[in-house]
Amino acid sequence: MALRPVQVNIKALDARAVGRFWAEALGRGAYDAGATTWVGPAGGLVRPEPGGLGIGVVAVPEGKTAVKNRTHLDLATTSAAHHAELVARLKDLGATPVALGQGEVPWTVLADPEGNEFCVLEPREVYRDTGPIAAVVVDCADPRAMARFWGEAIDWTAHEVTDDLARFRSAAGTGPYLELLRVPGARAVPTVPDRVHLGLLPYPGDDRAAEVARLRALGATDLATDAATDADADADIDIDLGTGLGQRDAPWTCLADPEGHELRVLAPR
Repeated sequence: MALRPVQVNIKALDARAVGRFWAEALGRGAYDAGATTWVGPAGGLVRPEPGGLGIGVVAVPEGKTAVKNRTHLDLATTSAAHHAELVARLKDLGATPVALGQGEVPWTVLADPEGNEFCVLEPREVYRDTGPIAAVVVDCADPRAMARFWGEAIDWTAHEVTDDLARFRSAAGTGPYLELLRVPGARAVPTVPDRVHLGLLPYPGDDRAAEVARLRALGATDLATDAATDADADADIDIDLGTGLGQRDAPWTCLADPEGHELRVLAPR
């Protein structure tokens, strides 16, 4: 039994606008389905995406607070010129520079039109074949402990586990990395709901309830819901894993990993 990371969900007041931003940013298409805008291959949305992660921008009633997201995307570049061109293009699309105390660094920190932070990295050999998304980065207090959970939770391969960073990638060696990054002062209990989180999918024939029970045994906890979470949940079940569009009958379960990061276990199709 194992789960596949198949999507990154981003919560937004205006899901269509933020979805269009990310589609343009990544060179993909935007597909509206109710309160969710899916970002995927330009030729048509496929779930799960071969060799990559999709993005679902989910409409919620509350805007982002000033608190930095605990999960963000890193975008890959192939040269200094590509880095400069991408940063300029993203600003034209509505991204804004963000100061998080990073000082002088070779990468650029930006935020999407609703304030969700992301990084445009300088060229790095490790990300040369990831596609436009280099990594999904999760701030945490204890990467080793988190790696023990995520290493059992998903079917991706561990490429590095240290006190400061744990890095996973699909067993096929394609697509972005999942990186668990030690951040001083990282909160084990979130002060605000996560705006960005992973969606995990069982393999065909596997039982979602059994996978949820397995995650709980590994240390996952049930995510407390409130009005905002319930509204988000209603939007999030638009997914159809065959077409990606127009379905509202797919069950899911919201959990939190051992440091409180939200995750969704989706229904296999």
